[in-house]
Amino acid sequence: MSAAVLSFSIIEARTSKPKLRLQTSVGENMAGAAEPQKRQSGRPFPPSARGPPPPPRPRFEPVDREKTCPLLLRVFTKIGGHHSKEDFAVRGKEPKDEVQIYTWKDATLRELTDLVKEVAPAARRRDARLSFAFVYPDKNGRFVVREVGKTFSYGNVRRLDDSKTLGELSFEIGDYLDVAIMSAELSSVR
Repeated sequence: MSAAVLSFSIIEARTSKPKLRLQTSVGENMAGAAEPQKRQSGRPFPPSARGPPPPPRPRFEPVDREKTCPLLLRVFTKIGGHHSKEDFAVRGKEPKDEVQIYTWKDATLRELTDLVKEVAPAARRRDARLSFAFVYPDKNGRFVVREVGKTFSYGNVRRLDDSKTLGELSFEIGDYLDVAIMSAELSSVR
């Protein structure tokens, strides 16, 4: 059983005085939300089309690199695997293989791969794979190493992670970036 809702509408007659007309509409509940109309058979009509869905939001707002100061990203590289969280436990005694990069939160893992290749010869190998991890303190002050993506040294084999930005990956200013450089030949030399 549907509730009837009373509504008023203003009707302008040929005279200059507006008149009120009382209307009842069946099929609306007291909150004003329309109940689905039903066919004679009792089955409801399909929902009406509301038009196309809205365009997807950008994954991350790009940064105007001309107007925004870059952030300092401390990058630690290691051949064969990631550093352990214990390597970062004592402030001031972080691993020695550090590279400092000035960049923005919209920098992609592909951009960072190219920057790491400039300073780490092992990353320039054709078969090298780079694994990225954020290093940050948890709520108890202990460091956490969280892997966030992998890329190949050379872009002829594109991965989905290549286009991920620091911002999309929930990077916070002050986090470290740990880069593991892996290769079949490098792991046999270790």
